[in-house]
Amino acid sequence: VATTHEFEVAMTCEGCSGAVTRILNKLGDVKFEIDLPKKLVWIESEKDIEFLTETLKKCGKEVKYNGTK
Repeated sequence: VATTHEFEVAMTCEGCSGAVTRILNKLGDVKFEIDLPKKLVWIESEKDIEFLTETLKKCGKEVKYNGTK
């Protein structure tokens, strides 16, 4: 069962959220939502938190895991 995880990503612009979108789209089997003003990313996935955190860090921004939604 997929769980929805909330992450805080230090996104400051459309370019940042675009990078996050590209990275997450590459995973293929995840649904996600990005709230740029609040710097939040929600990811619905069966993958573990560590994997998702490392994946988000590929955009070069600071990432913090906030828990499940």
